Amino acid sequence: MLASRLCGVLRPGSGFVKQLVSPGQLRVYSQDARGSFSRQAARRRTLKETVTAPASGSAISAGQGALAGAAVLGLGGLAFYGFGMSGEMGAVDKQMLWPQYVKARIQDTYMYFGGSILATAGSAAAIFRSPAAMNIVMRQGWMALGVSIAAMIGSGMLVRSLPYQTAPSAKQAAWLLHCAVIGAVIAPICLLGGSILTRAAWYTAGMVGGLSTVAVCAPSDKFLNWGGPLAMGLGVVFCASLGTMFLPPTTALGSGLYSVAMYGGLILFGAFLLYDTQKIIAKAERHPAPGYGAPPFDPVNASVGIYLDTINIFIRIASLLAGNRRK
Repeated sequence: MLASRLCGVLRPGSGFVKQLVSPGQLRVYSQDARGSFSRQAARRRTLKETVTAPASGSAISAGQGALAGAAVLGLGGLAFYGFGMSGEMGAVDKQMLWPQYVKARIQDTYMYFGGSILATAGSAAAIFRSPAAMNIVMRQGWMALGVSIAAMIGSGMLVRSLPYQTAPSAKQAAWLLHCAVIGAVIAPICLLGGSILTRAAWYTAGMVGGLSTVAVCAPSDKFLNWGGPLAMGLGVVFCASLGTMFLPPTTALGSGLYSVAMYGGLILFGAFLLYDTQKIIAKAERHPAPGYGAPPFDPVNASVGIYLDTINIFIRIASLLAGNRRK
């Protein structure tokens, strides 16, 4: 009897069935099904769509945050080592014990470093004022990129391979050639304008001066064991820089690569400056003294590291300043 009652209640003509499933509810259920399917289909994006999706700005914010953190660490290190709170002797404390030839080696190294900056700036300015030369250095394509990289690497290897002799010699000629090649490669940066380049030069001078002070005040071997991690970081920044040639920073992946190449590169070359500064001091201290039959100390080769660090820092600061102005 209960079964018959139940069958009577659930027969097609009864009102209970109409209450359970009404036509309006059927339409709502069908719309929910279609909406759920469309949401799942929207989530299934291809790799190309994911890579070329619009940038959200999170990668740039992360890069700016990392740079700000590195700046805080740099200022903290400057205060910590500058006020002698490390409890260990740095190069600034040992200079009173250095022989005169060690001081002369470091002085010659920084004289070549300053000369490299002046020669590079003069070469870039001369090429910028020549329309024919600018047309050559501004050419795009893989051929132009390969020639530029080969010229920089080849001239750098030539400088390092020649034995040092007092000027004038082939060593100094190769050094000036290398500076001229670097100046030619970075000459298009002059298109950013004098105001941006002047500000970038001042910011670069402040950053280089501050980090050099940290390296001089820190214990002599504090940053000399950073060579391996810095080399790996250089490979990452180089690959990211190549990637920005194919993906603009307006895309999601391109924004991440741009952040690594610019902000990460700025942090990386700042760390390289700490490493190369202490490397100069270590070489000047450990190279055999004159008169023992050893080859003379090479201040040209010793200055190449901090010279390239400074150029890379300047390029990135100028590019970031130009990007902020366009905003």
